[in-house]
Amino acid sequence: MKKIAIFVDVQNIYYTTRDTFGRQFNYRKLWQQISEQGEVVLANAYATHRGDDKQLKFQNALKHIGFNVKLKPFIQRSDGSAKGDWDVGITIDVMTVAKDVDTVVLLSGDGDFDLLLERIKRDDGVSAEVYGVPLLTANSLIDSASAFHPIDESLLL
Repeated sequence: MKKIAIFVDVQNIYYTTRDTFGRQFNYRKLWQQISEQGEVVLANAYATHRGDDKQLKFQNALKHIGFNVKLKPFIQRSDGSAKGDWDVGITIDVMTVAKDVDTVVLLSGDGDFDLLLERIKRDDGVSAEVYGVPLLTANSLIDSASAFHPIDESLLL
C-alpha cells in the first residue's frame, strides 16, 4: 500500500479559497480522497494561533479528522501587517519524511515550495502532489509538482 504524507499550509488554503470562492475548504473530503490512494502515515496542518474560540474549534476539527496541528503565534506588527509564516517548518518536515513515504501531498499555492518539490522528487524518488486554487497557485509550484489537483467546488464546504 502506498504511504502518503500530507502537509497543509492552512493560512494559504484559507485565504485562497475564501478570496476565490467565498467558502471554506473541506478537509474531511480531502482526507477521504487521499485515503483512497493509500495509507496516510503523516498529516500535518500548519496554522497560526490567535486563541479565539472559532479558531480553536477549527483546530479541534482538524485533529478529529487525523491531522497533527502545528501552531505558531500570530504576530501583529506595529505597521498593521501580520506574520505567521510556516514555510521553513513545512520544508524541514517534508525533507525529514520524504525518504520514508511514496507520496508527499502539499496544500499550498506558494511558489517558494517549488525547489523543495524538485529536490524531494530527485533525491528521495517520491511523488510530489499539490492541491491549490488554480488562479492563486504559482506556476512554478504547479510545474514542479508530479501532479496538480485544482481546488474547486468539490473540495469546499
